[in-house]
Amino acid sequence: MDTRLTKVLASVTFVLAVLCGLAFLGTGAVRMLDDGAVCVQTGFWANASLAGDLPVREGVDAASSASRLCQGNPSVGQRAADLGGELPWLLFGAMALLLFSRLMKAVLSRGPFTVEVARLLTVVGWFVTVGAVVAGLVAGWSQSWLVGSMAPIVGAGPALSGPLVLVLAGLAAVVMGRIMREGVRMREDLEGTI
Repeated sequence: MDTRLTKVLASVTFVLAVLCGLAFLGTGAVRMLDDGAVCVQTGFWANASLAGDLPVREGVDAASSASRLCQGNPSVGQRAADLGGELPWLLFGAMALLLFSRLMKAVLSRGPFTVEVARLLTVVGWFVTVGAVVAGLVAGWSQSWLVGSMAPIVGAGPALSGPLVLVLAGLAAVVMGRIMREGVRMREDLEGTI
């Protein structure tokens, strides 16, 4: 299968994978070498009343939806937790795009209905399913720990963050990979009987 769209998609996903990888490395290096404040946003005090005179009409209650906490001189652990809020998703994106680029190259070289394409689609699906949960756990728990290190009353514990709808997309890719593999097997059986 040699279509222009597939070629463009393979090239674009590879370039995006490289850019996500560079963003991963750049963000990690810049953040670790930065000696500035580390900030995190929390919804722990959601709907807390705001103190002071705010320019609102009479009878209107003002409440906060999120609080921003900043540590001026963060510890190494706080700086690492700050990195843990961003880096897992950048690494996940780079790896997922790289796998998708390999899938598109396999489609270009061998056609869409082959055992290799079905296998790669299943691999992409499992990577997206498991990787989204792992990246969400690492990022969420890092932010939870960072908030807990700045405001001990909040505490820290396991938390998920990010677009976990990717789990559904990953499972759909796994199912489609299995269906394609079964279709390839049936086509080979049919070709063998003719």
